[in-house]
Amino acid sequence: MSSAIPDWLTVTRGDAPLVVSLPHTGTDIPAEYERDLVSPWLARKDADWWIERLYDFAAGLGATVIRTTISRTVIDVNRDPSGVSLYPGQATTELCPTTTFDGEPLYEQGKEPTTEEVAERRAQFFDPYHAALRTEIERLRSRHADVVVYDCHSIRSVIPRLFDGTLPHFNIGTNGGTTCAQSLSDAIEKICVGSGFSRVVNGRFKGGYITRSLGRPEAGVHAVQMELACRGYMREPLGPVSEGRWPTAYDEAYAAPMRATLTLILQTCLTFAHSNA
Repeated sequence: MSSAIPDWLTVTRGDAPLVVSLPHTGTDIPAEYERDLVSPWLARKDADWWIERLYDFAAGLGATVIRTTISRTVIDVNRDPSGVSLYPGQATTELCPTTTFDGEPLYEQGKEPTTEEVAERRAQFFDPYHAALRTEIERLRSRHADVVVYDCHSIRSVIPRLFDGTLPHFNIGTNGGTTCAQSLSDAIEKICVGSGFSRVVNGRFKGGYITRSLGRPEAGVHAVQMELACRGYMREPLGPVSEGRWPTAYDEAYAAPMRATLTLILQTCLTFAHSNA
């Protein structure tokens, strides 16, 4: 399989029953797409900043880690490719986003991706990412009765267009309890409660396409999305951000408390999976 993996896709294989997905940490935008954008900074504004560093301990736990370096502005691998909204009636972004989370246009007028261009991006970037996820899940399911898929995300704490007020630190998404065993969701929430950080289960972020399409607890695949509020691990200026002020630098000492909690969460995912061996 390794020879078929494109250079923008990283698959670090482990043998533990845990797949860690990093779908929004990429900032690469091919030149043929970037030239149509309003601003390179604006196009990268909504990346899940520093999440690959925050979770860089995952491979050491034996997890399989899958990451794309392609920016979500090129294509969002966590959206339903059919175009169906994950959050009907609420503001969100498309498979190939045309606005930022704050509603700012990403493309120069008239240069938004056409239907044909969206299909090309899907074939080039979306499909290989999901093929990698499915391949690794199948590999691990051949060895383990249960596998956990943990989908890593972060977002700015205050975005009025998307949600009211200030987002809790930990946002656990299981699509209303359908994508993983309740005992796993409860165990993760218990760790969040003990951490002193705020948390919610299936609040504004219930899990995107990755969690919803892969989570089949009855078949031994338990999927959880974790959306982190950025202020929990980086020095986030609450409210609107501007070029030169965002993103702020990664600070290991500042991130340490949340990173410690995340370590406990991934260890708990492994304990859950092994308990059904």
